[in-house]
Amino acid sequence: MSYSRRSSYSPSPSPYKRYRRSVSRSLSRSRSRSRSVENPGNNLYVTGLSHRITKRELEKHFSSEGKVVDVHLVVDPWTRESRGFGFVTMSTIEEAERCIKYLNRSVLEGRVITVEKVSCVLQLFTKLQKSYI
Repeated sequence: MSYSRRSSYSPSPSPYKRYRRSVSRSLSRSRSRSRSVENPGNNLYVTGLSHRITKRELEKHFSSEGKVVDVHLVVDPWTRESRGFGFVTMSTIEEAERCIKYLNRSVLEGRVITVEKVSCVLQLFTKLQKSYI
């Protein structure tokens, strides 16, 4: 039996390493400022999504309760598949509350989804992630 001298580490650096440091620094610096950044109530955090879901399908599902301003589906950078969560911005707070009331625990593509308001930390995460894409 022969053993390989090959290391378990990749010879090339991970593409995430160069971003990981700057993102964490940005988060720690902006936390003190995040107290003034509040969610007006129309941004929603959606979890439990299928990996095959598209932005268009998610927008169509939420448009039944009001006007959708923006959909941000978090995807894997290599496979371009959904990571199972995303963010939906509705035009008014009332529409967002209607989405939480009627679409939370609803079924989309055979999966039960959860809809809730975005917290300040999640809102900052979304802004940072959009800047790297």
